[in-house]
Amino acid sequence: MLWLQLTLTGLQTGALYALTAVGFSLIFGATRVFHFAHGAAFVLAAYVFYWVDTAGLGMIPGIVLAALAAMAFGVAMDRLVYAPIQRHEGSFFTVFVASFGVGIAVQNIVGMVFGRGFVTMNSTLSRSREIVDGVYVAPLAWIAIACAAVFFALLQFFLRRTHTGMALRALADSPELIRVYGLDPRRLSSYAFALGSVLVVPGAVITALGSGLNPALGHHVMLISLAATIVGGIGSIGGALVAGFVLGLAENLALIFFQSQWTEAVTFAILFLVILLRPSGLFGRAAAH
Repeated sequence: MLWLQLTLTGLQTGALYALTAVGFSLIFGATRVFHFAHGAAFVLAAYVFYWVDTAGLGMIPGIVLAALAAMAFGVAMDRLVYAPIQRHEGSFFTVFVASFGVGIAVQNIVGMVFGRGFVTMNSTLSRSREIVDGVYVAPLAWIAIACAAVFFALLQFFLRRTHTGMALRALADSPELIRVYGLDPRRLSSYAFALGSVLVVPGAVITALGSGLNPALGHHVMLISLAATIVGGIGSIGGALVAGFVLGLAENLALIFFQSQWTEAVTFAILFLVILLRPSGLFGRAAAH
């Protein structure tokens, strides 16, 4: 029953990867900004939740404050870092370096405040229960999968059924057209960062309750988000969701054949194969030449 145990664990991991990847894909797809600090938003949200809950205020206030912190961080990055660079016609690489630098700064600040080792939380939600003979699943696994389904459904509704959502979808293709319709591209960009950043919160909270936290966790989150975005197809939110689940399952099922230190290599092997065989990604559109 090892394969079933690893599959269920992979679905939980994949749900967390999917949500963070969808957030990154939304931001990049709408603004064309390579938001490397997306991983820092994950770390910030996770540690805010950890701090509030361990202070005795409870999980619900912790989740709310984590969401507010992630959204504020995303909007601040857009307004205070990316907007000035773009006003001065900074290059894509300049934006990346700025984002990378902020991510490193957040990691070090969190490390100074909370320490650089792992911190864990005690919750009944992380305690595994036997569902069939030899297969154990914690309630967090079902919560993670449910969060991925609900958040993706709400996001799709917002993007397809609301005027702001449709404007976000059009933002990357034609900012000038957005202005023609009386909308402010800069405000829409902030909406994209706020919405994309809040999508890291379920993964941050579940990671804090489940496997524990480390300030360097943001780099792993960012690499997986980038890999899922490329595998799924740049700009394809549905593709990022599917790819997140695929990578989570692949990482865990690889334990049947490889030792644990090789699981990340499996993720990037999938990434390289997709780049070689289908550069536009599984659900992306090939660029016209």
